[in-house]
Amino acid sequence: MLVETASLSIDTANTGFMLVCTSLVMLMTPGLALFYGGMVSEKSVLTIMLQSFASMGWTTVLWFAFGYSMCFGPTISGIIGDPTYYAFLNHVSPHTLFKANNAGIPLIVHIGYQMMFAIITPALITGAFANRVTFRAYIIFLTFWLTLVYFPFVHMVWSPNGILAHWGVLDFAGGIVVHNTAGFASLAAAIYVGKRVKQNSEPHSIPMVAIGTGLLWFGWYGFNAGSELRVDTVTVSAFLNTDISASFAAVTWLVVEFLHTRKPKFIGLLTGSVAGLATITPAAGYVSLQAAACIGVIASLVCYYTVLLVRRFLDDALDVFGVHGMGGLIGSILLGLFANQAWNHSGTNGLFLGDTPFFFKQVTAVIFSSIWSFFATWLLLWIIDRFTPVNISSEDQVMGIDTETLGENAYMKN
Repeated sequence: MLVETASLSIDTANTGFMLVCTSLVMLMTPGLALFYGGMVSEKSVLTIMLQSFASMGWTTVLWFAFGYSMCFGPTISGIIGDPTYYAFLNHVSPHTLFKANNAGIPLIVHIGYQMMFAIITPALITGAFANRVTFRAYIIFLTFWLTLVYFPFVHMVWSPNGILAHWGVLDFAGGIVVHNTAGFASLAAAIYVGKRVKQNSEPHSIPMVAIGTGLLWFGWYGFNAGSELRVDTVTVSAFLNTDISASFAAVTWLVVEFLHTRKPKFIGLLTGSVAGLATITPAAGYVSLQAAACIGVIASLVCYYTVLLVRRFLDDALDVFGVHGMGGLIGSILLGLFANQAWNHSGTNGLFLGDTPFFFKQVTAVIFSSIWSFFATWLLLWIIDRFTPVNISSEDQVMGIDTETLGENAYMKN
């Protein structure tokens, strides 16, 4: 159980900081909607943006009803929390404090902060099946993917009684829980739904992608620094590590793509920054500033070539697996290499500082989460397809998804 209503007082500084971080993470979902919206054609921009905003609404309902309880309620075998304990936010009052780290923040702040993570995680997946999945199928998928994949991994990794947390696996802000699970779900979804009618369509608005990237980068400070749940030296290092990794990754991607195409690509720089942000996420509060720079460079190189490889075989429309899936995977493994207890006394040392078992725990957790998310996603889509069509018809893709399925257009026609 994570809460108490005893005489501990609220720490106003930590509480105020966490409310700001909660707002920053909330802003990431509209940022993602803009990022994805700019990447697709002008005939389908509303559809993919709707999927992100729909997650903001529907995931909140699920979180209120049973999601938070499944994530942070009393454990059931270390795999999932009791879905009834905090159901409809029972056992929560204004005076209930979040107990896990003695930061003096109200439980309702933790509920709100973690809810923003739950909102954006399935929204990440939508980039993989852009232009191909019906809205009805998406809402059903969103509901069951959160229940069967995201909620269990939050509990296993971030709940003090979770099986992976108890074993010693670390994930500061969501390399395994968010990016790895969403990335491998994206891979399964791209395989299942097949290719778009027009696979090589160009981004319709690169400025929109840039604005979305800026909002994501800005919000990521709340995503990573806020995961300390209080203000201390770890918070500060996580904040700066976030920027260092994103910047080194952005520059590396720009250089590598220039060497490959002989042109400096703005989309490449933007994509590289997101790859650096995703990859530093699990390690942000556990590694040195120098390690964050190395992680950014490695992230860009690995994600860039993964994107090129995946494009040869699959239609992962917006490179979700190459950027988020591979970013979360290698970030979690690099944490196993670079972790430095001098930067976080509650953490551990990585392989480079002599802790070999921790490195292999990270690798095992990544493999486990990848397999779970991939096959659960595939099975979910297959089951949903038995009851309602998953794929948008080829005719609707050609005519324009927004017009045919929503009856709306992003841009006025003269």
